[in-house]
Amino acid sequence: MIYPSPLLPATLIRRYKRFLADVSLADGQEITVSVPNTGSMLGLSDPGMAVWLSRSDNPKRKYAHTLELVEADGTLVGINTGLPNRLVEEAIGRGLLPGLCGWAHLRREQRYGVNSRIDILLEDPEKGRAYVEVKNVHLMRERGLAEFPDTVTARGAKHLGELAAMARAGHKAVMVYLVQRGDCDRFRLCGDLDPTYAAAFREARDAGVEAWALGCTLTAEGINADRLIEIIDPVPQGVSSGMP
Repeated sequence: MIYPSPLLPATLIRRYKRFLADVSLADGQEITVSVPNTGSMLGLSDPGMAVWLSRSDNPKRKYAHTLELVEADGTLVGINTGLPNRLVEEAIGRGLLPGLCGWAHLRREQRYGVNSRIDILLEDPEKGRAYVEVKNVHLMRERGLAEFPDTVTARGAKHLGELAAMARAGHKAVMVYLVQRGDCDRFRLCGDLDPTYAAAFREARDAGVEAWALGCTLTAEGINADRLIEIIDPVPQGVSSGMP
């Protein structure tokens, strides 16, 4: 995925109201930008951090700039949760995800389950259906280890439950964790931050839901999902998963 134009460097002043941030541009001008991320952005919203912005020419937008990348731990980290579906779709097209290439049709945001939409639905006359849910990952607390979620996510647990229902019904169901940072070679669920989500993951896995973690290479020019990374024990030792 290539940005329409190179991103602009800036310095984060503060993030607030979850979807807004104030930044200082290279020339010293201070502006308000949109933040396309509903999570806590744990470790990625400290004042003074270097950030990168995209700019829209749409005159109807209240804020022309969008926060796309944050520099943390010496690497670029993607925080735009509107991009992972596109990046995973590109990865599917390149055959990076086992079992998800060669399907006849790919549809986005299709209704399923209980008042939900699946991120990607694959359909094929011979293979049937594959339900693919995508989550953006940007948390790293231990060197080389990406983690999700960075806060409690009841919605995420609901999605796992609905994927499990699709698997029990005989469909292919896949959870893809897109790691938008280039310094991680392992992935784990945050059983300490959200034990309910970790429990839902175990239940979904037992029901037949597959899980993959995709690593990315990021620059100010674009993002490329280019490799699978290892998924390790989803619940850290000594932390209850909420399961018997």
